[in-house]
Amino acid sequence: MTDRRVTVVIVTRDRAQALDRTLGALTRLPEQPRVIVVDNGSRDGTGAVVARYGPPVTLVRLPRNRGAAGRNHGVRLAATPYVAFSDDDSWWAPGALTEAADLLDRYPRVGLVAGRTVVGPAERVDPISVLMAHSPLAQPPDVPTPSILGFMACSSVVRREAFLAVGGFDELFGIGSEERLLAYDLATAGWVLTYADQAVAKHLPAERDRDARRLVAQRNDLLIDAMRRPPRVVAARVAALARAALADRQARWVLVHALLATPAVVRRRRRMPAAVEADIRRLEAADSQPSGVAPRVAVAVGR
Repeated sequence: MTDRRVTVVIVTRDRAQALDRTLGALTRLPEQPRVIVVDNGSRDGTGAVVARYGPPVTLVRLPRNRGAAGRNHGVRLAATPYVAFSDDDSWWAPGALTEAADLLDRYPRVGLVAGRTVVGPAERVDPISVLMAHSPLAQPPDVPTPSILGFMACSSVVRREAFLAVGGFDELFGIGSEERLLAYDLATAGWVLTYADQAVAKHLPAERDRDARRLVAQRNDLLIDAMRRPPRVVAARVAALARAALADRQARWVLVHALLATPAVVRRRRRMPAAVEADIRRLEAADSQPSGVAPRVAVAVGR
């Protein structure tokens, strides 16, 4: 059941053991995808791990850590029309890549498919997947699956031409909420983003400094608002953060590091179409309602 439509791209840094497990799972898939590992300057045994697998796994070494933007190098090297992303602690279930590629084949307006993420040995469904499955966004008449405006990179498949046309992941963010800007830019370019419950990705997250990652994600959320949202939205976000910063050290960190990025933000600022902004507001309104599951399904789903 070899499927030559999809290449899997992984970005990694100093996580050889987790990467070994992921490559083992991916190379056993019936689709037999080509896998491109982009190494963000690892100093452990990452190169040796990749070398053990040989073809179809390719290693790309970057001289410095480019964060999520390292994936862009893998996408450029891919020779397939579709590219799936895995993290070094996630992989795809058998048949999932074929399901996503079939959907992209059938619906040429779809630029990205977000799959269902199951987490841990018990394979519980990630709350973000539940929210995407029940997205409040209007569904295009020619795409029968839920429309979304955000995704988790570790369980997404993109149309390569769409990804490259909008510039891929922005290096400014490192790792954290990088999916959000890409989702906005794909929608701005006229592409549909959709959720496919039948395309399953498995995630076995490792222990990380969650507080540090949360702060980076909060900073990046503010930067993305400043790059794309109307000035009144940005002003309200900054004012709220400034008030919080008076008493909260972590809020001060977010505010200071966001302000330091101001020159880069100004260079990247572009307004989105009114329809995309309206969808963001619709999602924000839905997220403000009690739901019992994690909020911000399509506004920011970076981990």
